[in-house]
Amino acid sequence: MAKAEKAGAAKAAPKAGGKGPAAPKEAPAPPSRPKAAGKVPPRLFERFKKAVVPALMKERGYTNPFQVPRVEKIVINMGVGEGKENAKALDFATTDLIAITGQRPVITRAKKSIANFKLREGVPIGAKVTLRGARMYEFLDRLVNVALPRVRDFRGVSPKAFDGRGNFALGLKEQVIFPEILYDKVDKMRGMDVIVVTSARTDEEAKALLTQLGMPFRE
Repeated sequence: MAKAEKAGAAKAAPKAGGKGPAAPKEAPAPPSRPKAAGKVPPRLFERFKKAVVPALMKERGYTNPFQVPRVEKIVINMGVGEGKENAKALDFATTDLIAITGQRPVITRAKKSIANFKLREGVPIGAKVTLRGARMYEFLDRLVNVALPRVRDFRGVSPKAFDGRGNFALGLKEQVIFPEILYDKVDKMRGMDVIVVTSARTDEEAKALLTQLGMPFRE
């Protein structure tokens, strides 16, 4: 019996210089998020890094690139007052915002009831999109270089539309200035508010940033 046990142990023991028994395989690691490698960065973002940052450092006297203000997010609001009575109107507005921004909007609802406007708390009254990162730069690029020049009799945006904290608000009267909107499929003209939120501490800094990014301010 003892000899048999020794023989079994000898078979299990690896030979000198041999590979020995195979180690148990480890469980596969969970898949990581897809990398953005290979995707071309937005043109306006590349311009910000290579041209805007050096220009603002020289113009404003910043000693560190991280002192240069930057765009943090862009919020697009589209009011749909008739949405409380006509659900299709809200669908049209949502479709337009998806085409313009490439992102699904969230529905905004009334925060309180107002009898004079026949408005009840909680009813849908609009749609909103918040853009960050690549989509934010792509939207700003199209807004400045494509959409605004298509506005009839356009003479520039108001330099007084800052809020005192470095954020800029812009009102657009028609969604059809964006080429992504097909005129024949629009149920009605709808305006929208575009709020550009920056890290600037003053309106002057924010204006300098947006000017370098191509925002056409009126003189």
